[in-house]
Amino acid sequence: MPDSIYNVSVTPAPTASSVSQPPTAPSEAEMWDIVEHHLVRYGGRFTPRLIERAKGSYLYDRQGRKILDFTSGQMCATLGHNHPDIVQAIHKACEDVLHLFSGMLSPSVVELAHSLCQILPPNLQKALFLNTGSEANEAALRMAKLHTGGFEVVGLSASWHGMTAGASASTFVSARKGYGPTIPGNLALPTPNCYRCPIRHCQDQCDMACLEIGFDLVDSQSVGAYAAVIAEPVLSAGGVVVPPEGYFQRLQAYCQERGMLLILDEAQTAFGRLGSFFAFEQLGMVPDILTLSKTLGGGLPLAATVTSDAIETDCYEKGFIYYTSHVSDPMPAEVGLAVLRVLTNQNLADRAATMGAYLKNGLLKLKDRYEAIGDVRGRGLLLGVELVKDRTTREPDPETGAAITRRCLELGLSMNITALPGMGSVWRIAPPLTVTQAELDEGLAILEQAIRDCL
Repeated sequence: MPDSIYNVSVTPAPTASSVSQPPTAPSEAEMWDIVEHHLVRYGGRFTPRLIERAKGSYLYDRQGRKILDFTSGQMCATLGHNHPDIVQAIHKACEDVLHLFSGMLSPSVVELAHSLCQILPPNLQKALFLNTGSEANEAALRMAKLHTGGFEVVGLSASWHGMTAGASASTFVSARKGYGPTIPGNLALPTPNCYRCPIRHCQDQCDMACLEIGFDLVDSQSVGAYAAVIAEPVLSAGGVVVPPEGYFQRLQAYCQERGMLLILDEAQTAFGRLGSFFAFEQLGMVPDILTLSKTLGGGLPLAATVTSDAIETDCYEKGFIYYTSHVSDPMPAEVGLAVLRVLTNQNLADRAATMGAYLKNGLLKLKDRYEAIGDVRGRGLLLGVELVKDRTTREPDPETGAAITRRCLELGLSMNITALPGMGSVWRIAPPLTVTQAELDEGLAILEQAIRDCL
């Protein structure tokens, strides 16, 4: 008689003596062999350290070596790594509810909407909670197109808005070539980079001719179906470019003249990093749609698209849909609530302004000592350091920048460098908002040692 009605042999239950011991953890070499054989390389080579744990401003590899993190993970861990309030929020969500049918709401989502909108102006009171900055921008672009009836989207030439279809079509700084046509209707304005004028017109003091000329070109290419302009208050991946004072007010006026919405992508600038809760508070204007991510989740996947009651109502009546498996997810919403509480209770925006000024001063001192540093710029705790071969010609020096970055890691400092044709070679320095003065001093000392070793 067969062992079962399906004629499949049945393996006897293991006895205590036959159970093998748990396998030992793979060695470092074995781990990297697995990486080499089984992981897709999605952005160049992986950093040659396997990170086993993280706490505060530090990462620790498998050998226990300590690495000071000057990038806050992927610019996300604004409260530092494994902040106890975030850990507690995750535990609470695990005990309550992690995931629901997308049409259902949890108390954490409702409370997050209330808490977020309390700190936003009256015309930004409708929030949609998603997972990534790409998604938040995707939703914002869909709303803008539905509301205006147009489809043309204007971005800045050094922009980074994400990797999904609509967001990547509005991303001009990199990652465009080789993937076929993007969504139709995407146009670019020159980035107002005072250090590298995109129209070779001025130097170190932008008069916004690039904006005027840019819109002349955009208008000449438009088919009359404008929907939106999407822009970062500080262009991070594009080299930590800070547009001049008054730029966004004038940009908003151009939008209003053309019936376009202005979308501000504050993935990397919101929730204290620039020294205020939101970057638009420093710009003297309020966008039609605000997109948030990274900093809202404190390292977990949480993003938001926020707009006015009028725009939301119009889109709803026109049948707006943005239905994903993880829209309004309870667990990240619980974390978002914790992030907002910590940011508010500990006045971390003010702390970012103070620590940012201290760090910038230290970087400017390095600039005084080393000719390779051509420019130091940024706001709060989002700073950029541009490396050049010659301060007069401002020729970028990506090779030296990469060498110093590698040496920093060897010495225990994680740095992020952007090296793009025509954009320069720029360190993006963004420590957690909880970073201490002693940690900043440590990072500056390591950076100087690495510069000395490589020059």
